[in-house]
Amino acid sequence: MADSNGSMDGRGRGGPRCIALVGPFQSGKTTLLEAILARMGAVQRQGSVSAGTSVGDGGAEARAHAMSVEANIASVDFMGDTYTFVDCPGSVEFLPEMRGVLPAIDAAVVVCEADEKKVPALQLVLRELEERKIPRFLFLNKIDSGSQSVRDTLPVLQPASRVPLLLRQIPIWKDGIAVGYIDLALERAFIYQEHAASRVVEIPPDERDQEKEARFSMLERLSDHDDRLMEELLEEVEPPRDRVFDDLAHELRDGLAVPVLIGSALHGNGMLRLMKALRHEAPGMAQTLARLGVPAGGDPLGHVMKTIHTAHAGKLSLTRVLRGGFQDGAVLTNSAGDSGRVAGLSRLMGQTAQKVPVAALGDTVALGRLDMARTGDALSAGKPAKPLPAPPLPAPVLALALHARDRKDDVKLSAALQKLTDEDPSLIVEQNTELGETILRGQGEMHLRVAVERLSSKFGVAIEAYPPQVGYRETIRKAANGVRGRHKKQSGGHGQFGDVVVDIAPLPRGEGFAFIDKVTGGAVPRQYIPSVEEGTRQYLRRGPLGFPVVDVGVTLTDGSYHTVDSSDMAFQMAARIAMSEAMPACQPVLLEPVLSVQISVPSEATAKANAIVSSRRGQILGFDARDGWDGWDVVQALIPESEMTDLIIELRSATAGVGTFCAKFDHLAELIGRQADQIVASRQAAQ
Repeated sequence: MADSNGSMDGRGRGGPRCIALVGPFQSGKTTLLEAILARMGAVQRQGSVSAGTSVGDGGAEARAHAMSVEANIASVDFMGDTYTFVDCPGSVEFLPEMRGVLPAIDAAVVVCEADEKKVPALQLVLRELEERKIPRFLFLNKIDSGSQSVRDTLPVLQPASRVPLLLRQIPIWKDGIAVGYIDLALERAFIYQEHAASRVVEIPPDERDQEKEARFSMLERLSDHDDRLMEELLEEVEPPRDRVFDDLAHELRDGLAVPVLIGSALHGNGMLRLMKALRHEAPGMAQTLARLGVPAGGDPLGHVMKTIHTAHAGKLSLTRVLRGGFQDGAVLTNSAGDSGRVAGLSRLMGQTAQKVPVAALGDTVALGRLDMARTGDALSAGKPAKPLPAPPLPAPVLALALHARDRKDDVKLSAALQKLTDEDPSLIVEQNTELGETILRGQGEMHLRVAVERLSSKFGVAIEAYPPQVGYRETIRKAANGVRGRHKKQSGGHGQFGDVVVDIAPLPRGEGFAFIDKVTGGAVPRQYIPSVEEGTRQYLRRGPLGFPVVDVGVTLTDGSYHTVDSSDMAFQMAARIAMSEAMPACQPVLLEPVLSVQISVPSEATAKANAIVSSRRGQILGFDARDGWDGWDVVQALIPESEMTDLIIELRSATAGVGTFCAKFDHLAELIGRQADQIVASRQAAQ
């Protein structure tokens, strides 16, 4: 028997499903989740993102900034199956959250709107799904506020997808307002009702021609991979409805097309049709495992999608069960071979957790207190298993130096940073021992702002944050020969005596430091030569301008010693004295690090990117089309490190939030003039 939507009962059922809600920033993903929860009866009424009453975005930082800053999880029951939805942030700064979730999901719903400015952001999201061959629907949201027809919108959105967008529904307009839709597969019309199931009506007479044309376009696209359907279309034979749905499911699961559904999450319109499409067309667990290459037989297996540290329950590892099942107390082994015992299983609904006794195949649950588990791990009840393939995390684009406001919290800060990076692997912590700074690197201004807020609100460490110092160096332009350094001290008993003569000369850029021993006749005994080199190196850690010295050669030519008073320490001091005497006269000059930068932007923003580079004392080396990315360019440039501090902020502002870059050290360049004088004066004042 066919159900009310014309599909056969039970088709496509595959047990618990896990569906990712993804899409550009502010496309309405969290509102869609809320609408699904309300429509399926998982919550009593639909909450609001703006009012802070939604199940998703329940964290303090998400509420404060009115945006998703981490993946949110909630589940519903629909027609006998459980559907777990993972609402992923849309901002490019938080896209790594999505990357942890995607490997183990069955399908994705890409939420977007008819906004040409958001096409590059949509392309970023779709590319992630395409590369993993994840089946995906596109939900065209905010249909109630659209200013152009859906059929006109699809050509605008198509450049974001490498496979065709397949229109499944067309809106019914009345007085410029979308009041319902026609389902092209069902050939039925529905009138929206606020936060309720749509009402079935006859297709309006003035919409019939448009419906027939749109339906034929859909069937024509399906016939590209169905010869029998092609013959029926040529012979003007109406194909059976069941086979149309079979073709739709086939195209979705094989990545041949992206079905496009329409609705309004804010008003709860289109939710039931979306859920039925997921039920009948999205792959079940068996098909997902086949796509992932995970054998059905073997030890119980799970994929860690996300790590959460809570105040009361400790560490939670959100895990999708890919094989077998888990229960409380089970001993699991991660990919590295480390084991731990599960201390409780929970099903998450936003910020709340409900204990469950077991987790079956396909379930998505939080496993308690597995300290060895990391996001991306494969957890096995037997031998260690390989984790699911995942792309490398994006390179960080912004950095902050941190320290605890209260020095007694230094140890606490270290532990908090470890938990923070455990939750969010795209955050990177580095210790700059030379400058004595703890550096936190991330994906942008908001990403780091949220991280600092969490250190305070979640982990109880008040933080001072500021831009990191630049790793300036200094070198010399002029040589100095025959410079003597003598250390002599007599204070009763054995004294101290060391005497050296050195030549100092600049080296080619990038040569570093060279020490040459040319002493003859034993003027400096062999056992003290290493001490002279060590004393020289000690001085070069901070030269006359206050910075580490590079590209300098020092040659030991002569000296003298005392049979009783000479020592390693005395010759170290003598070398430092010689260096301090000679270096100021060698025309010291400041060197600044220059980075090689690759900037990726939509093509229409390339001119803006070039202007940004030029305004930051950068040198443009050229630009070319981004390989494999239609409508994108890569700008190659050299930019001083001191100009990189807020580059990503300006770049994102000029590219509707999607521009990015990667950078690496290229060379040291001389810096002179007023800017160099200010840098030197600032360093000397600090020291």
